[in-house]
Formats: sequence, C-alpha cells, structure tokens
Amino acid sequence: MHAASSFRPLAIALAGLGALAVAMGIGRFAFTPLLPLMMAEGTVTLPGASLLASSNYFGYLLGAGLLTLQPWLWRRLGWSVALNGPTLIRGGLVATALVTAAMALPWPAAWAWWRFAAGLASAVVFLYTSGWCLEQLARRGVPAMGALIYVGPGLGIVTSGLAASALVATHAPAADGWFLFGVLALVLTVVVWRVFDAHRALPAPAATSASGANAKGEEADVVEMGLLAGAYSLAGLGYIVTATFLPVIARLTLPGSRWLDLFWPLFGVGVILGALAASRLRGPGDQRLRLAACYVIQAIGVAASLVSPTLAGFAIGSVLLGLPFTAITFFAMQEARRLRPQHPTSFMGLLTVLWGLGQMVGPPIAAVLVAHASSTAAGFTQSLWCATGALLVGAGLYLLLACVYPVRSGSAHPR
Repeated sequence: MHAASSFRPLAIALAGLGALAVAMGIGRFAFTPLLPLMMAEGTVTLPGASLLASSNYFGYLLGAGLLTLQPWLWRRLGWSVALNGPTLIRGGLVATALVTAAMALPWPAAWAWWRFAAGLASAVVFLYTSGWCLEQLARRGVPAMGALIYVGPGLGIVTSGLAASALVATHAPAADGWFLFGVLALVLTVVVWRVFDAHRALPAPAATSASGANAKGEEADVVEMGLLAGAYSLAGLGYIVTATFLPVIARLTLPGSRWLDLFWPLFGVGVILGALAASRLRGPGDQRLRLAACYVIQAIGVAASLVSPTLAGFAIGSVLLGLPFTAITFFAMQEARRLRPQHPTSFMGLLTVLWGLGQMVGPPIAAVLVAHASSTAAGFTQSLWCATGALLVGAGLYLLLACVYPVRSGSAHPR
C-alpha cells in the first residue's frame, strides 16, 4: 500500500474540486462574464463571440472524442502502454492556465485558437479527474463523496463572475481579467499538484468472478446505452445558450440595472448547492429518475427569465439553471459506470462527446436566430424556448428508460 493511504478521501475530493474549478470554472466559463466587457470595448462582436464560444466547445468535443477512441486507437497501433491519468490531469491544468492568460495578449486572430486549446485541455482534465477521483473514492468506500468534486466548476464560476464585476466597477479592460484568471488557474494547479500522483493511488482489489449483475451491466442493451447518450446530449444544448450569453441577455432585458453582473455568480452558487445536495443522497436510487428531475429543474431555470423578464425572474432562473448543472454530470457518470462496470471510461467519454456536440451547436443556432429575428432580444427568446424544449425532451427520455429498463434491486449504484 506504501503511500497510497496518505491521501484521505477528503483530500482526493478537494483535489478534484480544484482541478474542475480550473478546467471548467475558468478554462471553460471565464469567457461568459468577460464577454460583455469585450463587446463594450469593441474587441469582439456577437458573431465573433459565438465563434470564440464554439471554438472552445469544439476543442472540448475533440478532446473528449480522442479520449473515447484512445483504447481503440491503441489496439490498432499495437500499443500496450496505458495512459497515466494523473499526469494528463497535471498537463491539462498547466495548459489551461497558460492559454487563459494568453487571451490577455492583443492578438485577436489567435483568440479562437486559445479558446480551442482551453476546451481541449478542459476535456482531458474533466474526464481524467472524474474517472480517477471517482475510482479512488469508490475504492475507499465513499463513492457518494465524488459529488464534491463537481462543486469545483461552481466555485470557479462564482469567482470569475465576482472578479468580472470588480473589473466593470473599476473600468478595467477585459485583458486584465484574462491575465488574472490565468494566474488564479496556475495557483490552484500548484495547490492540487501533489494529489495527482499515480504512485500514490490505491490499487484495484484483486479480481473476483463477475457477478450476474456485473455481467449484465457489461452487456447492457445497446438501445439503452444509446437512449442514455441521446438524452445526455440534450443537456449540452439545453443549458449552453444561457451559460454563454446570460450577461448579454440580461443587459438587453434589464438595461441600466445595478445587479446585472450578479446573475452569473448566482448561477455558480446554484452549481455549488446542487453538487453538495447530490453528495448528500444516500441509499439506492435510479439515476435516470434523478436526471429527469434535474432536467425539469433546469428547463424551469431557462424559461424563468422568459416568463418573468424581471430582476427576480433572472435571479431565480440563474440559481435553478445552476442547481442541477454538475449534478447531471455526476448522475450520468454513475449511470455509465453501472452500465459498463468493467470498462466505464470509454462510455463516459462517449457521453461527454455527445454533450459537447450539443453545447457546440447551441451558440451558432442562437446567432442564426438572432440574425433572422426582428430584434436581438427576440432572437435570444427563440433560442431559450428551443433550449427549454430540448431539456424537457431529455427528461422524457430518462423516464422512458426507467420504465423500459428498470433497475434491478441492488444494482442502482456502481460497484
């Protein structure tokens, strides 16, 4: 066991939290609160913003796709060397910090490439952090603690949102924000560096004969897995328009309000609260039903500002959008491990690819609708109603899965 026992479960969960705060809260979503500053400075237009957002999401999609295909590629090439997950996490964190800081450079032609690289790095960090931390926590007998790592994106979102508010108050340029976020990402990387060490990982227990449940999970119905993947992809499409353009939409709807820059931090607070709530769930439960409930909550959050375009509507909508955001990921990754208990990583990667595809097409769809609508506000309204519909369809798919493929007693949670 050597040094493996030196890392307590809480240390692993907090390291995962910090890693996802960098990869998702900063590498992915620091762009959202800085976008109004960039547009006010004239350094980016709405179509340009959609391009930067989609570049980041395409990088995320490509990274997840490569990681999904990696076992197949290794077999085709005859390579038997396994990838070192903790080392890849470290590399992805450093890359995220560097390309985030690079956005401060006055090279607009390179910005799409920096955002693409940030998306690629965040996919590596997200998948390997999720897989490695959930595995290590499960081996220590505390799988529910894995939900704590998904507090990280919320903390990153709150921090970036409040920092952007300070930049607006002091009339600082967006470049200062990018550099600040790059430095913060580097500091967090240093803090979590020691935990991500493959030599200190708790090894897997000795292999035992597969139980009937395990065999069934390994041979899960391809239709069941396909429906799960399709439903999960709709989460990417459902949240992304709000997550990309929330400050811009708020400024169009509530011009002159003093509270505009607080809606994004409220979204982050919702993410934190939702992840903490997910970590408190105990006992067996059908993850599909939990996912369906999360989608309905998020759909209400997306529609709240449409039904009530007021300060209260935006505030409530921001919190409700955030509450299930990472809980959805946690429940879906747990379901992937249930269906593929022996080799879950590739299926987790496939889910992430489809989720990334859903979120990649969201900003261009919004840009097209805005371009052809009678006004920018009308275009965003159409986009948000489409997102609401996508989430409700996803909830329906999960309910269908729960009815057609009921979870047998004792198999609701992965081993």
